[in-house]
This record gives sequence, C-alpha cells and structure tokens, in this order.
Amino acid sequence: MFEIEPLLLFIVTAVAEIIGCYLPYLWLKQGKSAWVLLPAALSLALLFTWLLTLHPTAAERVYAGLWWCIYYCCYILVVAD
Repeated sequence: MFEIEPLLLFIVTAVAEIIGCYLPYLWLKQGKSAWVLLPAALSLALLFTWLLTLHPTAAERVYAGLWWCIYYCCYILVVAD
C-alpha cells in the first residue's frame, strides 16, 4: 500500500529547500532587498534540516538521488538554452 505521509514529507521538504535557494537568487540576480535572506536562512537552516530528520532511514539516498537528477536536468536545460 502506498503511504501518503512520506510523500507529503518529501514534498514539504522539497518546498522548504526551494524557498531557501530561490530567495537568495532573488537577492543576487534580481536586486531584491537583503531582507529576503532571513526567510531563506530560516527555511534552509531550520525547516529543511529539521524535516530531513523526520524522513525514514533510507530516505537520504532517495532524496539525494532525486534532487541530483532534477538539478542535472535543469543544468542541461539552462546550458542548452
């Protein structure tokens, strides 16, 4: 049976990581206020790391593999552009 709780945990963890990485991008590339770094740091340092501790034991390998694939595909799309 497919469990919904681990899937939701992966999604929430991914959103916390994306927020923590996107906000510094806004500051660096789009000239937004440095205040966006505060929620970015909180999202990565507190929320993302705490959520990673809630994952099942083997989840770090799955999570790392999944994000490596996503980052690699995005890199190819950006470089090919």
